Amino acid sequence: MKLTCLSKGDGFYYPPCHMLNLCGFRILIDCPLDLSAITIFSPVPYDVGFEASEYLSDVPLDAHNPIQKKQKLERQLTPADLVCAEPWYKTVKALHLWEASLIDIVLISNPMGLLGLPFLTQNPGFCAKIYMTEATAKIGQLMMQDLVSMHNEFRCFHGPGYSCFPGWIKDLDSEEVPASLKKVVFGESGDDLGSWMRLYSLDDIESCMKKVQAVKFAEEVCYNGTLIIKALSSGLDIGACNWLINGPNGSLSYMSSSICVSHHAKSFDFHGLKGTDVLIYSDLSCLQSAEVTENGCVSPDLDNNYLSTISDKKDDDLAASLLNTEDSLEEMEKLAFVCSCAAESADAGGSTLITITRIGIVLQLLELMSNSLESLSLKVPVFVISSVAEELLAYTNTIPEWLCEQRQEKLISGEPSFGHLKFIKDKKIHLFPAIHSPNLITSWQEPCIVFAPHWSLRLGPSVQLLQRWRGDPKSLLVLEGGLSSGLGLLPFRPIAMKILQCSFLSGIRLQKLPTLFSVLQQKIVLIPDAVNQRINLAEMKTSSILNYSENKTLRVPRIADNPSVEITTDLASKFSWKKLRHRENFGIARLKGELLMEDGKHRLVTGLEQEESSGKARPLRHWGSVAPESLLDALLKMGIKGSIEHSTRDNDTKDNSVIHIANPNRGLVETSEIGTAIIAEDENVASQIFQAIDGILDGI
Repeated sequence: MKLTCLSKGDGFYYPPCHMLNLCGFRILIDCPLDLSAITIFSPVPYDVGFEASEYLSDVPLDAHNPIQKKQKLERQLTPADLVCAEPWYKTVKALHLWEASLIDIVLISNPMGLLGLPFLTQNPGFCAKIYMTEATAKIGQLMMQDLVSMHNEFRCFHGPGYSCFPGWIKDLDSEEVPASLKKVVFGESGDDLGSWMRLYSLDDIESCMKKVQAVKFAEEVCYNGTLIIKALSSGLDIGACNWLINGPNGSLSYMSSSICVSHHAKSFDFHGLKGTDVLIYSDLSCLQSAEVTENGCVSPDLDNNYLSTISDKKDDDLAASLLNTEDSLEEMEKLAFVCSCAAESADAGGSTLITITRIGIVLQLLELMSNSLESLSLKVPVFVISSVAEELLAYTNTIPEWLCEQRQEKLISGEPSFGHLKFIKDKKIHLFPAIHSPNLITSWQEPCIVFAPHWSLRLGPSVQLLQRWRGDPKSLLVLEGGLSSGLGLLPFRPIAMKILQCSFLSGIRLQKLPTLFSVLQQKIVLIPDAVNQRINLAEMKTSSILNYSENKTLRVPRIADNPSVEITTDLASKFSWKKLRHRENFGIARLKGELLMEDGKHRLVTGLEQEESSGKARPLRHWGSVAPESLLDALLKMGIKGSIEHSTRDNDTKDNSVIHIANPNRGLVETSEIGTAIIAEDENVASQIFQAIDGILDGI
């Protein structure tokens, strides 16, 4: 098995991407887009009245001072530095270097891991089988359609862009361009240019989704009769999953970003991942929530005493500790805080713009926000502006298998799983496909609370609304934690709005990893080197822990040296078993047949019955080397006399022995480590010699 990390990712909106070579099949796991990279584009025309002095230092620069020259080159970004052109989109940088026709399987773990897939399926040579959950397929498709819709609006505003290599990339390759901007475009090593592409179309999305095989929760699918693939809930969001792969050489589990307890999605099914031979742990979001000491190490929660305590606990106790609701309650407190801030702004006469687009967070915020406004008797409208808002919100009430138990119980009792349906019916939440929708214009009222994409602040209705309210100190802007507020808000400065940046849980906390790995009990765990540098896993209940790095291939030792073979009871009962002399409790039988691969297992199909009915005896086969002294003793007991001659060849270090047969007929037996040859004038003597050898060696 080989694992190559194509991208380590950067949080929820840009999951990691891996290429796995397993049982001769090449498997791509997730195909995301780095949407944070489109922050290099300007969403609005550059303001000619902007004064650069607001962003540059007032200290005079000496042209002969190398330190000051470097500071000048690394000056602070200004709105004029952003690219005023139709956006291009950044894919996984190493993916375009792989031959698409050689990819056999694509596994998509969550909707964000789907956004870059149409770029791959456009390739004429692409013929891989694509697996994802039904919920991921639907939500991901709607997200891609919304992205194309927002991009087309941007294109109408700026005009058509470049049809081939964009000129703005050449313009940015200058010493005067700020280093932070060049890093986004060219990457840390300067080799990211091949990752930039024009956005796909709606037809490309439709063509891509036709190639998808959607799977249900815990449904097993078989690829090529060799691999059994199953999707298990990760708890991150609706439809998000981890992957379990069983094959003839062992079992493997791939763990994406996971959350043990969720208030909207089906919780992390870690029981389904227990006991696999190999675990690939891909989530780096645990580093974002880790408590770190001054020297960069994880603080005392993960010292050796803590690890020893884990190793002493029973498996049931460890599993129960993973289901602690502390993290989920903390997330609910964050959501409640966002609602209270929005209510305060509305009470003061200000509006709130929420650019978060994580579907689970949006669903919970809509529910909590409406309840909060209702309890405070604030008649403030809530607008959701998105080209797919109506279809997406309706769909979330049709997939109970991917919801948490509390939401499932609501559906069983006849209530909607999420409260937004009631508030939409009561006209407290209003859905509109675009900011220029006629119904929105007639229904518009301020102050209001608006949910609008895109979280990058470069596309969609959030751009116009931020332009409208940026000068209002009573209004509130709610951002996702992964966005760089400096670069993201750059085109809108100066900004007087209150800004609330929220970081929601995107994976298991670092402090829980030792417990998790102890519960899962894999033979080999593969973890990113960045995680291994922050935590000591040496004392876990795991045989081996291997590190992998971005853009490097890791070879994993073979787990199953002797894969099992399935044989039917009827067939096994017909075998003529022979016990071996030199190996106790070991039997062997011969048959003529075919070894097949079905449902990820070796199966033995044989023609034993036909061969027995033919009456033809098969020649015996032996293994091992014959000791000449033992053979001569056996021959003497049979009345055959002879003598031993030892010889050594000049060019061969191996000794050959020759037994000369003198009575009853002349013959010769030559033995060596590679074989035994019988030469005799009389056929009966040759047969007796063979019987003597059969009595010494194991054979069948």
